[in-house]
Amino acid sequence: MSDDNKTPPRGKYRSASWFGAPGRAGMVHRSWMRNQGLPNHLFDGRPVIGICNTWSELTPCNAHFRLLAERVKRGVYEAGGFPLEFPVMSLGETLMRPTTMLFRNLCSMDVEESIRANPLDGVVLLVGCDKTTPALMMGAASCDLPTIVVSGGAMLNGKFRGEDIGSGTSLWKIGERLARDDMPPADLLEAEICMSRSPGTCMTMGTASTMAAMVEALGMGLPTNATVPAADSRRNVLAHMAGSRIVQMVHEDLRMSKILTRQAFENAIRTNGAIGGSTNAVVHLLAIAGRLGVDLTLADWDRLGRDVPCLLNLMPSGKYLMEDFFYAGGLGVVLKEIGHLLHKDAPTVNGQTLWDNVKDSSCWNRDVIWPFERPFKPQGGIAVLTGNLSPQGAVIKPSAATPALLTHRGRAVTFENMDDYEARIDDPTLDIDADCVLVLKNCGPRGFPGFPEVGNFALPRRLLAAGVTDMVRISDARMSGTAYGTVILHTAPEAAIGGPLALVQDGDMIELDVDGRRLHLDVSDDEFARRRAAWQPPAPHASRGYAKLYVDHVMQADRGVDFDFLVGSSGAAVPRGNH
Repeated sequence: MSDDNKTPPRGKYRSASWFGAPGRAGMVHRSWMRNQGLPNHLFDGRPVIGICNTWSELTPCNAHFRLLAERVKRGVYEAGGFPLEFPVMSLGETLMRPTTMLFRNLCSMDVEESIRANPLDGVVLLVGCDKTTPALMMGAASCDLPTIVVSGGAMLNGKFRGEDIGSGTSLWKIGERLARDDMPPADLLEAEICMSRSPGTCMTMGTASTMAAMVEALGMGLPTNATVPAADSRRNVLAHMAGSRIVQMVHEDLRMSKILTRQAFENAIRTNGAIGGSTNAVVHLLAIAGRLGVDLTLADWDRLGRDVPCLLNLMPSGKYLMEDFFYAGGLGVVLKEIGHLLHKDAPTVNGQTLWDNVKDSSCWNRDVIWPFERPFKPQGGIAVLTGNLSPQGAVIKPSAATPALLTHRGRAVTFENMDDYEARIDDPTLDIDADCVLVLKNCGPRGFPGFPEVGNFALPRRLLAAGVTDMVRISDARMSGTAYGTVILHTAPEAAIGGPLALVQDGDMIELDVDGRRLHLDVSDDEFARRRAAWQPPAPHASRGYAKLYVDHVMQADRGVDFDFLVGSSGAAVPRGNH
């Protein structure tokens, strides 16, 4: 017992400025920690690992993270580290209003300041629901400590009357059936129960699964991070191994900036195309890159993803779900198939190159993961459209669109905001037909505010009832990664700051040419100028609090929708003392 009375030595790590400080200063920091029953040897200069947890019962996708955190701790202890779990704001896509995207940057600030202010040498990020992945990665990137990401995994396949149903994608299809009045309420309730039958995120290739894949493709997660189901015991093994590995990363000083190079982002963009990933990955990767000073643009998304075919037969682009993707071999198979397009020597958190991690992957179901030479769809990347309607860019996901509509000319039917849309879309007097182009304004970062997932807004009931399944839709909003349709999103500059979208009027002709990457409003420059002179900005959404901070400082979609004052990192220098 005599060892318990020894003064903990000063260590070589950042945490030693707290726990290894001489005299009164070190005693202050250690003493209060001891009320948790921590023995003296945990303060002996070993790496302190922060487990950044987004657990919340208000975020059902992340509701199993208490168990994951405990598994991470096992690994940290096993490798000789000192794990300390801390909570940050949790962003639940299914419940938060007006949109979790409004709070992504706030969560990132929570993460950044929590890491910097505390005695942490390395960090494990527990992420799952859509915005928790980019928020935590953005905040951690601003600190640039050794960091590893553990995704929570997707739910098991939904099962409804002999069919697989996918969260999100099937919801939109059920919504269309309800609009046609051909689904009884009892069936709706049964489908609701059958769709979400285990812990985890949406099991389609929505934003959560896309971002889990981005984590692995970027090299920030261990192999299989993208696809092990949440309910599978191997997800717990992954968390355990991540806890063990982060201690070694601290010893090696393997920081985020050493992994998240431009080459890593280029690998991720190409991977997103190959999996038919969510359009939301565009703004999230742009924001993460911005925190690290990596020069990544919308043009890069189009250039790097243009010729990447979609290899993955998953909803919303196909028919299978994430559980099937895992059984078929997982993301490693996709990365192996597109290996000739990747920077194979990109480093990853396990100390191996990306290619070392995937070169021996095997596919067990070619109906789920198709070979590069015979892809599921010829184009999987995100197409970036420019023109007088989107001078700073707009995006579309061709693999989720109707091929016949990718080249289209139609008459605009405009809605000034979501209230206007909801009030008039089913009005029997609305002058609209299947060839029209629906235009929704003021749903961008500042306009809503928060950049909501309303871009795949529903078609008029009477057209749905007549058998119309898709129309060209344009907005400055986002859409769920689980959604589908010929939907043009992220139009920048947005309407709320006077972008061209604000000036579109009913009856204007709009031309879409996805192959030509063109989005054009057939209006003369003089008419544009006249309309601009008459335009009035919408009333501000808030005069105080976070919403005002957001509106005053948020950047446009082509810049990742981050705050202007958060671009670039601040590092994790030890702050001045508090006692």
